Amino acid sequence: MDREKYDALVDTFFKWDQKAIVSIFEELLSAAEAEDGHRALRPMSQNYETAQANPEIHILPGNLKDARDAIFPYFWGTDSWNSPLHLENVRGPANHASLIGAVACLLKNPNLCTDRYSQRSNELEVKAITALANLIFYHTDDPWGVFTIGGTISNLYGAKIGIEKVIPGAMQKGLGGQRVVGICSQASHYSNQTVAGWVGIGTEQLESIPTDQDLAMRTDRLAERIESLYREGTKVAYVVATFGTTDGFGLDDIQAIREIIDRLASQYDQPTPQLHVDAAVGWALTFLTEYSGQRNTLEFSDELLGIVRRVQQHCAGLQYADSVTIDFHKLGRGHYPSSAFIVNRRADLKFLARSVSDTPYFAEADARRDPALFTLECSRPAIGPYSVMASLNAIGLEGWRMLIARSLELAEKLKQGLEQLDYCRVLNRNTPGPSVNWWVLPKGRNAEEIFQQLVAGELSEDQRNRYFSEIRRLLDKREKMMDPTLDARLGLTTDYGFRPGGVEVPAWKAVFFNPATDDAIVERIIYGLEELT
Repeated sequence: MDREKYDALVDTFFKWDQKAIVSIFEELLSAAEAEDGHRALRPMSQNYETAQANPEIHILPGNLKDARDAIFPYFWGTDSWNSPLHLENVRGPANHASLIGAVACLLKNPNLCTDRYSQRSNELEVKAITALANLIFYHTDDPWGVFTIGGTISNLYGAKIGIEKVIPGAMQKGLGGQRVVGICSQASHYSNQTVAGWVGIGTEQLESIPTDQDLAMRTDRLAERIESLYREGTKVAYVVATFGTTDGFGLDDIQAIREIIDRLASQYDQPTPQLHVDAAVGWALTFLTEYSGQRNTLEFSDELLGIVRRVQQHCAGLQYADSVTIDFHKLGRGHYPSSAFIVNRRADLKFLARSVSDTPYFAEADARRDPALFTLECSRPAIGPYSVMASLNAIGLEGWRMLIARSLELAEKLKQGLEQLDYCRVLNRNTPGPSVNWWVLPKGRNAEEIFQQLVAGELSEDQRNRYFSEIRRLLDKREKMMDPTLDARLGLTTDYGFRPGGVEVPAWKAVFFNPATDDAIVERIIYGLEELT
């Protein structure tokens, strides 16, 4: 080997050249800043065939500018969601405190599996999990948890604990031919289907409970279904409550669900199912749990204080959960991946535990502190805790309260404006969150009357299809007519979560995740509907 060439390679890619690295970072930052100034930028065209046909790898070693050139076209062609006109989905810009945390993490590149691979970054994870647990569970004695690669994996953790509770030793022996089910609502995230398949109970063993018009699981139907399952001899491993459905921000009554599963498990002499809460979207409402409406230091309006009080009532139910999923990269505006799985009581992790003999690669692992002994993943990045702790402490509790309250305020403003239009119908009027679902029908139609006919089962299939087609057609028309520099980008869901008579109902969607979105953008949405129809 040519030692001179080898040493040059090591010097270029493994020794610090701060000037060269900072120079390239500045170029990337300048590109991001330039993009941020153009509201009208659209995603660039994609060509997967070309990408697959040209998987080039350079022959000769280069330098850091070659690294920049290899990725820059794709960096420039990827939307950062910084535009205040982005309202179509649960996605917003990452905050800059999170950026600082993420960069710091990447510079050290820890693996959170054990202390040996992460040192104090493991300690930071404990700190971040405890901080979030105190928000979510409204203070708790002995929480624990881990950051994962996404909300689906966090939901999987909750389901797996439930399976181990009802079939002890399933990790080693499997289900033994027993029928085991999980339960969620019809408005819950599709990841619950994924989880049921991957934990081995099968997607057909996932029971979906109807929701009411506020997108909350109907607890009467939940109780009926659990009783029926117990009478059949079926094991109920877990119930997933949703704290903020993806489309309409429905909030399940967690305390009521807790009372039902405890009572019926005792009545039928069954292990109590795991009550897991998918709060991937809604967890950030807990920043408002202890806000004093009497002192009102942030000067919220009376109308906003009313919404905050409703939020606080919902947040109080989280203390009854066994475990919870949060995605800090959603309303926390952190960097991916910043998902976490948190248990209310650390002792519940025993259902996932392995011995050191099962993990010889980590012979030094200590069950008191090393997550590798119970996590699904072996390699876990530390972006989550770095992003979370940087964001929580830079923005501060009052800062977070302002951010969340502003999202609620804008959603309420849009709802009120839409309610003035006869041809529109707000579908999630009573859900206190940053999401708005609504219908837009042609002028002359009474949207409220048509919706009530749908709920009552008085519409024929042809009528339903005609109205639903009009809803979709008008959104398509808006997209063709909109000014991309002024008009918000809205979304469409084909099933917002409430299914009267089993019918999946489409809706327009606006989600207020971007802190830069303002009243003028909301007013223009409403004004544009008058022009559209």
